[in-house]
Amino acid sequence: MSRAFAAGVASLLLWAGPVWGQASDLQSAQPPTTPAGQTQAQHGRVLLDQMVAAMGGKAWLDRSTVTMTGRTAQFFRSQPTGVVIEFQAFRQAPAATRPELERIEFISDKSMILPGKKRDVVQIWTADNGYELTYKGTTTLPKDQVDDYLRRRRHSIEDVVEHWLVAPGVEVVSEGTTMVNRHLADRVTVLSASNDAVTIDLDQTTHLPLSRTFEWRNEQFKDHDEDREDYDDWHTVDGLPTALTLTRYRNGDMISQRFLTKVEYNKVLPPEIFDPANGLKRK
Repeated sequence: MSRAFAAGVASLLLWAGPVWGQASDLQSAQPPTTPAGQTQAQHGRVLLDQMVAAMGGKAWLDRSTVTMTGRTAQFFRSQPTGVVIEFQAFRQAPAATRPELERIEFISDKSMILPGKKRDVVQIWTADNGYELTYKGTTTLPKDQVDDYLRRRRHSIEDVVEHWLVAPGVEVVSEGTTMVNRHLADRVTVLSASNDAVTIDLDQTTHLPLSRTFEWRNEQFKDHDEDREDYDDWHTVDGLPTALTLTRYRNGDMISQRFLTKVEYNKVLPPEIFDPANGLKRK
């Protein structure tokens, strides 16, 4: 596996809480209606509380680590490129005494002759940067990839629940109903004091998230880009509902699908696996 290829794939592998999805077209939300006695803001908060409860409540909020194994497929203008890669990811959830960290190991065949698998490209994401580790050493990932990863981390459903909703000046608005992947959904938008926004669509029956969308300003072209994730194939893992499929879109075009085959929560992970100074060693 080339380093350039691995660097490109890694930008698609952000862990964003126990939610993953499948491609679908979003329709405009229908005009909001709220229960009697509730404002749109109050109803939006109620919907997000229902979402947190559906995902496991306190157990979801308190999870410490997640280990994931699966495959990711790349797309160009919503068409498959034929590139599919195996990976294993280890993620440390943030807390008062620890930062958010992630390690992604790319898995490939040793060769056409030798049996077995190899993990000769690893990426480590710290609180504020990203690194690539190979047998040749450790390098810092390109700025555009780091910016993309950290931007999606700041707009994840987990970050919205744990940071946005308790920040001063935040607004929560129930925006009515929409359809996501043939599911009727409640749409909620969370707007920060700095005019940043995240929109979440929730399944009306299960209250689990079906999609997350945000926009940001493209400094090069002086316009706005849109990032969307759709979540599907929900299963209960270690007591927590977990979507095993995530589909990412950039400006309406599908760019990746991620399929998880194994997920484990709250395993003890040694801190050294998240240290980019610990380079790869040949076995």
